[in-house]
Amino acid sequence: MTLSQTQEANKFPFRNFPVEERLINRELSWLRFNMRVMEESNNLAHPLLERLRFLSISGSNLDEFYMVRVAGIRGQITAGVEKISNEGLTPSEQLDQINDLAEDLINEQQVCWAVLLKKLKDEGINLVDTPDVTEEDMIWLESYFLESVFPILTPLAVDPAHPFPFIPNLGFSIVLELENNDDGSVLLALLPVPRQTKRFVRLPGDKVRFISVENCIGLFMNRLFPNYTIKGDGIFRLIRDSEMEVDEEAEDLVRVFESALKRRRRGRVIRLEVNAEMPKNLLKMVRRELRITKKEIVNIKGILGIAEVDQLIVDGFPNLKFKSLDPRFPQRMKEKGGNCFSAIREKDFIVHHPFESFDVVVSFLRQAALDPDVVAIKQTLYRTSEDSPIIRALIDAAEAGKSVTALVELKARFDEAQNIKWARDMERAGVQVVYGFLELKTHAKISVIIRRENEQLRTYVHYGTGNYHPITAKVYTDLSFFTDDEALGRDAVHIFNYLTGYARPKQLEKVVISPYGIRDKLMEMIDREIEFARIGKPASVWAKMNALVDPVIIDKLYEASCMGVSIDLIVRGICCLRPGVAGMSEKIRVKSIVGRFLEHARITCFGNGNKMPSDQARVYISSSDWMPRNFERRVESMVPIENQTVKSQVLGQIMVANLKDNTQSWHLQPDHSFIRDSTVDNKFSAHDYFLKNPSLSGMGKAIEGKDFPLLLKE
Repeated sequence: MTLSQTQEANKFPFRNFPVEERLINRELSWLRFNMRVMEESNNLAHPLLERLRFLSISGSNLDEFYMVRVAGIRGQITAGVEKISNEGLTPSEQLDQINDLAEDLINEQQVCWAVLLKKLKDEGINLVDTPDVTEEDMIWLESYFLESVFPILTPLAVDPAHPFPFIPNLGFSIVLELENNDDGSVLLALLPVPRQTKRFVRLPGDKVRFISVENCIGLFMNRLFPNYTIKGDGIFRLIRDSEMEVDEEAEDLVRVFESALKRRRRGRVIRLEVNAEMPKNLLKMVRRELRITKKEIVNIKGILGIAEVDQLIVDGFPNLKFKSLDPRFPQRMKEKGGNCFSAIREKDFIVHHPFESFDVVVSFLRQAALDPDVVAIKQTLYRTSEDSPIIRALIDAAEAGKSVTALVELKARFDEAQNIKWARDMERAGVQVVYGFLELKTHAKISVIIRRENEQLRTYVHYGTGNYHPITAKVYTDLSFFTDDEALGRDAVHIFNYLTGYARPKQLEKVVISPYGIRDKLMEMIDREIEFARIGKPASVWAKMNALVDPVIIDKLYEASCMGVSIDLIVRGICCLRPGVAGMSEKIRVKSIVGRFLEHARITCFGNGNKMPSDQARVYISSSDWMPRNFERRVESMVPIENQTVKSQVLGQIMVANLKDNTQSWHLQPDHSFIRDSTVDNKFSAHDYFLKNPSLSGMGKAIEGKDFPLLLKE
């Protein structure tokens, strides 16, 4: 080691740790997050049907993980790429560890399913097995089968004259070995189950009873293969590569994405789930026809397609579900009779979803569409709902003759087709639709309204941490910040000019955007805290995000910890940083909150030489997680919160409540494991707190000009 390297190591002792000890693999970290989601299905504090929902979510999460992340790793292996990950693993090593951890997760899911199935039965919700079907059931099921299932089933022989058919992604199929009753010949057959069928069929009667569609079909197999006897059968479900490759030289982006969507439907098989009872000869045939290895097969001892068990969540059992959420309309809006522009002119305000209603965002755009003084609307759209009031408002505004610009992101994964449809609908109405950059994904959440007032133009802006999606806004915790601050308005207009005309602003006044500076700004602010620590002042960083992956930021946080900066991180999902390691990260604490609502807001707070929480702190909200893709390959925004009332709400209410939570919190350990908070006394749930106290604007009014409401006090 050279002298300069020795001096560097002494100054920053964390650099003595090899990189594989400094970082946690992002894929394994994500799997551990999904295990925390699955664990909520074991949480006795949740109503039974909500526990079932968590189990279903963990299943759909795992499906998407294999469709996208594992598909990418498989692609590297197939192409012979031996690129080493940040923490020192080859693609093959990553895949082996992923499959081992995923197997543990799948086994836990099946154990949980068995427990929940018994509890559902105790509550009067039954999943009927074939031996339990009564004669009366058979009469009804036969009619249902012939009318609703039989017409769309296509039994297929598998032999040289009948090649193995294409099975779509997440396709569910029955494979059979049949013996001809006349000549004893053997027939191998496949029965794909169309996605148009319900996975669980509800039986008639006062009691709530279901039967799985595979069992329903099994009861009437003689209708599909008359004069045959079943010698063996099995079921399987496959997952295909669902990543999309787009030609960067594309001339027509919409057509390119439409073609890519068609190719994605035929992606290669990444994973095959089979029931453990499937005969070996049938499994061998399926494996041969799909051209997959043993490593890509997982035997399920239980139910396949656990993501679909949410179909058993029925109405009529209010005691088995969360109490319905009745989001409050923001106090400021109430005081102004629902007039968005009047409320914003009085002072900046922030809305905390889902505890406060997303309707205020919809009203912002609806009022703009109807207001004769509004001359222009500019809107980013990453994801929105199928019947979107946001899209309707933009169309109405364009039809009313206003200048309306919509930035539609075609690369919003699994929403590409929907976004193409919305884009065409808006174009027909006269909206100026643009698609941003081919090489960058536009992820910033910004809405701009230009209004003529007293012969001048005033700019009103909404900056959000989440999507313009009224459905997910009921379960995602996010922030909507409304302002008419002139500098923030000019910044928003410059950002849209960049998105529509590639006119990159030389320098924004307050907002920071990726790919031109969010990481640099965070590094600068952390360095400020390091300097405060060096001169003996309080130094701290509080941050909340969905994922922490970026190795540059992680090393900077390690440096800050070594220099005495106190760091508290709330990271819902992936976290590649290892907290609490002697000589590297003793002053870093990481927790993950997993509960009724999906934590989605991104917030960053810097003590600024004062003890947290403080009215002198620097506070930002953002659309960006701390990942290389967000810093380098996406258009993101990071917005300073300078209004003292709003700052006190974000820092003194939301961040303090999240840090204090001890009922839905999991704490990351130095060995990569997570431990659920086991506090017995003084239980505090951030979600429950905001359900009981939903109006941030009401809180802000009560604390304006006073000390922060120290929820940290017991």
